[in-house]
Amino acid sequence: MQSEPGNPPRFRICFVCTGNICRSPMAEVVLKSLADRAGLGDRLDIDSAATGDWHVGEQADLRTIAALERHGYDGTQHRAQQFDASGFGELDLVVAFDRSQARILRNWAPTERDHAKVRMMLSFDPELAPLQDVPDPYYSDDAMFDRVLGMIERSSLALFRQLAPALRQGTR
Repeated sequence: MQSEPGNPPRFRICFVCTGNICRSPMAEVVLKSLADRAGLGDRLDIDSAATGDWHVGEQADLRTIAALERHGYDGTQHRAQQFDASGFGELDLVVAFDRSQARILRNWAPTERDHAKVRMMLSFDPELAPLQDVPDPYYSDDAMFDRVLGMIERSSLALFRQLAPALRQGTR
């Protein structure tokens, strides 16, 4: 957690998928919305990134933006970036969407403590956790983008419910 003088520390989360144009921007937008609606947006630093560099600087996939819009979110400001493993120490939580990404992130983690920060997105929702992976909708249709967004909304809500009590108290 980072803190500014006189303010409680901020909890720092980075969502990481393959290209940072579909799943991770969805999660970033959804969790920011949940935090803002609860009046806790100033207690979280939420970001997203990619394991690869193919889309750096691009906006989210247009189907991602459309799915977010259909569900009442705005994803138009997103710009893709690659995850920088040197920033592990500044993060409290690094969330992956499939086992391949989690494996990459854990391999990049410079310490055991950083390794332990890597969690799977679906692990926060007990009903979705057995699925392990959030499917990549990139090669699919609008219905799959909506399905993936639904999974991300459920998992983000479960994650936020775990974080909110500590955020309200100003503790970790």
